[in-house]
Amino acid sequence: MNEELIALEATVEWIKYQNEENGYTVCEVSDAEENEIIVVGELPYLSIGENVTLYGKWTHHAVYGRQFKAEYYEKNLPVTENDILRYLSSGTIKGIGPKTARKIVDMYGTDTFDVLENHPDWLIQISGITPKKANSIHEDFCEKAGARETLMFCREFLSPSTSMRIYKKWGRGSVERIKQDPYRLCGEFNGIGFRHADQIAMSLGVKNDADIRIESGIRYALGVFAQRDGHTYVNEDKLIEAVSALLEVPTEKVADVLSGSVAKVRTVFYRGEKHVYLKSYYEAEEYIARKLSVIDRMSPAIDRGDAEQIIDQIETMDNIKYAPLQRKAIHEALLHGVMILTGGPGTGKTTVIKALIRIFDHMGFDYALAAPTGRAAKRISESTSHEAKTIHRLLEMEYSDEAESRFARCESNLLDESIVIVDEASMIDTLLMESLLRAIKPGARLIVIGDACQLPSVSAGNVLEDLILSERFSTVRLTEIFRQAQESGIVMNAHAINQGRHPDLTAKHPDFFFITKENEREIPAYLCSLYRDRLPKTYGADTVNRIQVICPSKKGEAGTEHLNLVLQSYLNPPTPMKNEHKSRERTFREGDRVMQIRNNYMMEWESDRGETGMGVYNGDIGTIEEIDNNEEYVAVRFDGRRAIYDFSELEELEHAYAITVHKSQGSEYPFLIIPLGHNCPPMLMTRNLIYTAITRGERMVILLGSKDVFFRMVENDRHVCRNTGLIHFLKNGEDV
Repeated sequence: MNEELIALEATVEWIKYQNEENGYTVCEVSDAEENEIIVVGELPYLSIGENVTLYGKWTHHAVYGRQFKAEYYEKNLPVTENDILRYLSSGTIKGIGPKTARKIVDMYGTDTFDVLENHPDWLIQISGITPKKANSIHEDFCEKAGARETLMFCREFLSPSTSMRIYKKWGRGSVERIKQDPYRLCGEFNGIGFRHADQIAMSLGVKNDADIRIESGIRYALGVFAQRDGHTYVNEDKLIEAVSALLEVPTEKVADVLSGSVAKVRTVFYRGEKHVYLKSYYEAEEYIARKLSVIDRMSPAIDRGDAEQIIDQIETMDNIKYAPLQRKAIHEALLHGVMILTGGPGTGKTTVIKALIRIFDHMGFDYALAAPTGRAAKRISESTSHEAKTIHRLLEMEYSDEAESRFARCESNLLDESIVIVDEASMIDTLLMESLLRAIKPGARLIVIGDACQLPSVSAGNVLEDLILSERFSTVRLTEIFRQAQESGIVMNAHAINQGRHPDLTAKHPDFFFITKENEREIPAYLCSLYRDRLPKTYGADTVNRIQVICPSKKGEAGTEHLNLVLQSYLNPPTPMKNEHKSRERTFREGDRVMQIRNNYMMEWESDRGETGMGVYNGDIGTIEEIDNNEEYVAVRFDGRRAIYDFSELEELEHAYAITVHKSQGSEYPFLIIPLGHNCPPMLMTRNLIYTAITRGERMVILLGSKDVFFRMVENDRHVCRNTGLIHFLKNGEDV
């Protein structure tokens, strides 16, 4: 408990506002001296007439003046007949209004609460209360009591809104569940990490070397390796050492517990080593290999002669001549159930997609176009003039109150389309690929397209590269750079980088520039002048809205954290005309460019056309349209959709004047600036990272910084190794 918090005993007189989702409340209370006080804070299940002890601080609101901001509260059930009557008359308990409250209190006096909780059958002695109504009153009273118990138990560990989420999911047994296994909290509730659950466990007396703690530590460590390093499995010895260091317990004890953990962990042998998976990743890789084999085997092949004839017809009808490798890719897509197409920028991947769409339309086949991100799907739609969906939307994402996602399209509700074309496949992680495959019907065809030289998916797995390296499926790699692309400095230099060659930075290209700033401290000021003055002056005032800065690193003078502060102050400085709000260490201001940094399937939005929907996703970039400090919300516009964020949800937003290369995957930007400073961590100074960055540019790429850093990145062909078993599953079935 925070000793600096003030305790305020009061009675709730009036509730002005209460958010049922997070418990945020604005109410009026009266203290012992009958002073009327405005209270704000996360105060779930608060009701008129309740006696409470509020813990918080006095604050001053610009409009409403002096307020008490409560961090949490304790409910003090009324003890006198008058207080009990007032509490029940407020409508807190469903089925009890003022008249019924008077009858109950007149009959049972100060024993009323005991009757409601333990003897509901006694209530039928009161006129107007049937057995059914008595039971309903009992259930609602107990629910409120259970919520109160959960809030009180969790108050020193968790926020009231988090406690409310726990109670909504687990109900009246919440406290008992936490006591039995506090580590379930980090497994079942977003925002409760392992370390937080571990602190709760320690306070409840769980021993340092308890099996339950070590089992949770093993799962947590496997999750960290997956999220941080992209591994779907970890070598057993490395895992044991990591868990031992994390929990400060002997390696022998970890090994003993690991050998008995079979519920959520799967250990497999391969080439004399033990590999430890979270079961979800093991089952996903095994399923991906099995389902791809089924698709490839069962999809009806088109006769080779017919395929050639169809391609000839399309060439004649569209007055086009496909290059040999493009023609081969089209041909292979018609012959095989699974076909993989890869290649760099300017090699004609989009031309192949358009050709296949043309052929499938001509043959009357149903097909679906999809990509991992909204921006990637939008690009495909624009380039092909056919609707493309995110994979999540294609699979009809659904969600629970805890944002636990599930897809409506699955093995019991298969996709209707007989052909699925997926672009930007380098971004597809293991679990998403599993979900996609579970929804594809037997006999359908899958065409996987992507640039294998780009960075792998943010989440665990290396699906596209594993599929190619397995050599199990027909794969075509486009290598010819077409004449129009040869005129692009972006395309030609990207290919030079991919081949490990230093681009000629003295060559004059209208779309590719290198501005040397060896002193990293000079980068921010020059970048600001490019952003606000030089580019808009040359290419038009609206250019400023089409510029994106992407950085290899978050740190340093040329990293996203520093540049976002600098660019915000330069492009969107504070003014009395713009509201702002500080959340954590960030100050959000109306007009700021921001990015959603995690999938939020429950976020509601309204389009410019009045349509409504749900879901804002990791990587979506928008602009803060409005900040209301009275109602405590921020409105953000994402490509024609307006979403409202409660102040408590702002941890999901970051400034996006500058973003990392990883966050830019699947997107293209008309004007791209890439700052390169000496403080970039060595692990990020790689060829595929700078290659991925440059290929995000659409009209112009400007590299700003150190040539030495740039050339070192080009020369560094080190790929971070990801432990995945998909290749072995594909080659050997379950014998891994």
